[in-house]
Amino acid sequence: MKKLFVLFTLVIFIGLTVAFWSIVSQGYDRQNKIILSIKKIIPSHLSRKIKKTIFFIPDLKEKNRVLELQVKKFEQGLEGELFKTNLLSTEKKTKFSVKEFFLPFPRLDLRLGWAATENSRRAHYLEIIKDKVLVISGLGQTIYFDKKNIETKKLKQKEISNNIIKILDINNYELIGIRDLFYEDGYVYISLQHKDKNGFTINVYRAEFNLENLTFKPFFITKEYWKNYNVFSGGRLETYKKNKILFSIGFSKNYTAPQNKSSFLGKIISIDKSTKKHELISYGHRNPQGLEYLEDKKIIINTEHGPYGGDEINLNFINDNTKEKNFGWPISSLGKPYPGEEKIFKKNNWLSKTHKENGFVEPLKSYSPAIGISEVIFLKRKNINTFYVSSLRAGSIYILEMNNNFEKIINEERLFFKEQRIRDLEYDPELNAFLAIFSYTPSVAVIRYLD
Repeated sequence: MKKLFVLFTLVIFIGLTVAFWSIVSQGYDRQNKIILSIKKIIPSHLSRKIKKTIFFIPDLKEKNRVLELQVKKFEQGLEGELFKTNLLSTEKKTKFSVKEFFLPFPRLDLRLGWAATENSRRAHYLEIIKDKVLVISGLGQTIYFDKKNIETKKLKQKEISNNIIKILDINNYELIGIRDLFYEDGYVYISLQHKDKNGFTINVYRAEFNLENLTFKPFFITKEYWKNYNVFSGGRLETYKKNKILFSIGFSKNYTAPQNKSSFLGKIISIDKSTKKHELISYGHRNPQGLEYLEDKKIIINTEHGPYGGDEINLNFINDNTKEKNFGWPISSLGKPYPGEEKIFKKNNWLSKTHKENGFVEPLKSYSPAIGISEVIFLKRKNINTFYVSSLRAGSIYILEMNNNFEKIINEERLFFKEQRIRDLEYDPELNAFLAIFSYTPSVAVIRYLD
């Protein structure tokens, strides 16, 4: 009996140790229901304390591993070395190959907190331009490589000079971060968030594309400001119809702005590339992070961060009877207020009714707990309409197969990448591969189906 008790105690101890380490380490699956349940019991400040005391040896080993990887990244410069290959499967056994190449940009540092201003400048983006891949750092550094180099062991990156720092210096702007990179018809577009004497704002700049120098000029200036730094700025750029592009803007913690059509905050707008005139496409958004326009279907796919839970995938059917669509924020959401927001939501009776009850557009899909939703890509794979939705917090690509009318999800899978946050995602039909920005290293990931 005594031996059984000792054995039972040992099993419990090992189980708790594994559970605690899963929580305090950076590599656990943040969507795992068991771990999420334990995290509700163990406050984050206690997890950090346990990590620095009880688990200080494995924590130190992990820090050394990350440091060694960063040193290796620094020493290889612009070579863009292949440093990791892997085979991964979804829970439904769909198989993928994954290759990771170094990027010469600063690493995301979660010790600063995900909402830290410094991490705002560590969000990087890529764009495939014919036979080249253009990448921009959150600080505005631009590099490129030949896309065929993903088949080798080095990307052989080259730097392109640009005038982003000059724009900031001349205007006495403080860079908060690049928010997206987009290419169309010979021009490179960026969305850039900065701070000046009026507060924080986000604007769009563009430059004629060449491999020697990118001279950016103001393309669309919002003239809209908010007082305090926050991560709800949006900034995604995407192609649209009739010589226009789409531009998403977050609500920037201005709770009245998303339902106010005279404000840019909490909106998706279109901008004419010639006249630069804008048109309201949809409103009632919180923080739109992904955009995709399907020309043949006249549909905009939009992903956006919800509050505490409630990340959304939305469909905007442009060819129906409603010209402008209201997606409900902050009146309706399937998420909950963050701590500190409860009073304003209770005072206004927000979140008390569903989107449909308030006459808003219902999300196609909502994720709770939140996945930290980011970019979305559409492909017709094996004659099935398929959305590929990347995520930050969940470190995954969610694969959603749709019926012909885009009204129902008929199959859903998740491809999980341990210890990663996926900031940006593109697909190239010639390479038959997805290219993704992984934030932790950071790196360019090449992801391919193995069927």
